Amino acid sequence: MPNFPIIDTHVHLWDPHHFRMFWLDDLPLLNKPYSLAEYNEHTQGIPIEALVYLQVEVAPPYALLEARWIAELAQRDPRIKGIVAWAPLEYGEQARAFLAALKDVSPLVKGIRRIVQSEPDDNFCLQPRFVRGTQILAEYGFTSDICINYRQLPATIKLVRQCPDTEFILDHIGKADIKSGNLDPWRAGISELASFPNVICKISGMVTEADHQKWTNDDLAPYVAHVLEAFGEDRVAYGGDWPVAFQASTYPRWVATLDQLTAHLSTPAKHKLWAENARRFYRLGA
Repeated sequence: MPNFPIIDTHVHLWDPHHFRMFWLDDLPLLNKPYSLAEYNEHTQGIPIEALVYLQVEVAPPYALLEARWIAELAQRDPRIKGIVAWAPLEYGEQARAFLAALKDVSPLVKGIRRIVQSEPDDNFCLQPRFVRGTQILAEYGFTSDICINYRQLPATIKLVRQCPDTEFILDHIGKADIKSGNLDPWRAGISELASFPNVICKISGMVTEADHQKWTNDDLAPYVAHVLEAFGEDRVAYGGDWPVAFQASTYPRWVATLDQLTAHLSTPAKHKLWAENARRFYRLGA
């Protein structure tokens, strides 16, 4: 385990009895409240100094309420240093009203995540209005969390090329086909995406893309190695993806796995991976 304070860039908290969350209906393990109390229990013994909350796909009418709820929660737990909220980027210029409202919620709102992984059209993010919505994030000081599967990497690369002023972070290493052991075409897409200086990569969510019951460290190793090679030590950040990752791993097991797979890194590089790159990207302060 890391022997220094770490930052978790990918934490979900939810109460499906409070906000409607359609995607949980068929997931009994996850379809119940997961609060900070449970997070503290699941992460016991791990030195987490700060965390970033990621939107949880509540039904769109609840999206602003979600951001406000977490901002209020942060007043009780100062470890919550950042919020990545939902916004309708596909509305283009019309997304401004929503982005302005998020700006008023709290200075803790650092970025936006409009998930496209489940869109039936792999080119969904290339709609002109979606591109425009992504471009204007920079005007509000918001970053963009990219949540896709590996098949959507080509379109994502085209999106990023059109948004040079927006800072991006790729969630879950682009959801590679780890369960099948396929490195390609994911590997080439990651290399091309990493060529853009305004993109960093979150090493998170890997265990849920592997075999939930049988995955091993060796299954994950080539994917972690390629991300480190492609993005370098200055553009990678740790994420727990709790409690979604709980479907395939306990929190300590995931931390121990990534710690082992990055044991060869220098001490400064480890501090970047586990904390400093996240602090810089999400502007979390000292």
